[in-house]
Amino acid sequence: MVVIIAVMDEDYLDSRTAQDSMISTVPRALPQDDLGSIKQLLSTQACQLGNIDYIYVINQQGHLDGVLSIKEVLSCMDSEVTAGEVMKQDLVVASPSTHQERLVYLALSHGIKSVPVVDEAGLFLGVVPYDQILRIFNHEVQSDVFNFGGIFHKVGEEYTTIKSSTKVMIRSRLPWLVVGVIGGTMAAGLIGYFENLLSEYIVLAFFIPVMVYMSDAAGTQSEALIIRSMALDPKLAMKSYFLREVQVAVVIGLVSGALAAVTSLLGWTQPVLSLIVGFSMFLSIIASVAIATVAPLLFKKLKYDPAVATGPLATIVSDITTLAIYFTTAVVLTGMIH
Repeated sequence: MVVIIAVMDEDYLDSRTAQDSMISTVPRALPQDDLGSIKQLLSTQACQLGNIDYIYVINQQGHLDGVLSIKEVLSCMDSEVTAGEVMKQDLVVASPSTHQERLVYLALSHGIKSVPVVDEAGLFLGVVPYDQILRIFNHEVQSDVFNFGGIFHKVGEEYTTIKSSTKVMIRSRLPWLVVGVIGGTMAAGLIGYFENLLSEYIVLAFFIPVMVYMSDAAGTQSEALIIRSMALDPKLAMKSYFLREVQVAVVIGLVSGALAAVTSLLGWTQPVLSLIVGFSMFLSIIASVAIATVAPLLFKKLKYDPAVATGPLATIVSDITTLAIYFTTAVVLTGMIH
């Protein structure tokens, strides 16, 4: 005898386990049921079934004994053969608490269309059908892509996704760019404050773009790495990560500063200029890396998306810091000479 029981389905967006994604309107048969009765069920009641990829063979106690594919049932010419004689007993099953990612792995690695779900006692509860498996797979792929890109989907009430409206995207991005404009104006004012120094040592102006670029480049690298690390590992050890980044910044700063110092010495043959450029670049790279590493942590704690907020703000803070370090170093070293 083949029976049909009621559906149990939940909305996919809220599903995290097999129990949330499974359905139970599937054809079931006892081991002693013959294939003729199973074929009759499929021909008369197929429209009432939520899934007909397999026939699930259930014993009297409700345990899953085996499965039959529709192809096996329809291709068998002997209608007297029982389900128990031709069923497959090497089963791949999931429990109600199995995570949805595991369901996709089970289906793909074993080449099955649907994953049966049984409880701890082995009682058959239902199946996760192929369409749910595809939707889970699509969802997980999108989630992984966003994580690798550093997009946080649970940072605040509104965040940037591929489904965000134009209004939401403008509201989430524009304020930080406005902050960048204000910060750029402050940086211009800072340069103007050292106008007398630049008029006396005009060559210092030549290295402003290099100083700003190098600090921004180092900061951008650190920013991308910390955001991706935070997305991939929510339990990231922040203290050890920060200390490692500072160590890396010291080495990068030493190499970049030494190279800049040698280049300026060869080009302008001014030892003081060489010392100013090299030492300033060393300090500015360390400061930029520290800013770019701390900023995403701060924004995440304040419930802002680090992927959106960090770039504009960290960049302008880094630029202002770099200029302040450069000109302060220049004032100190030129003052020592005179």
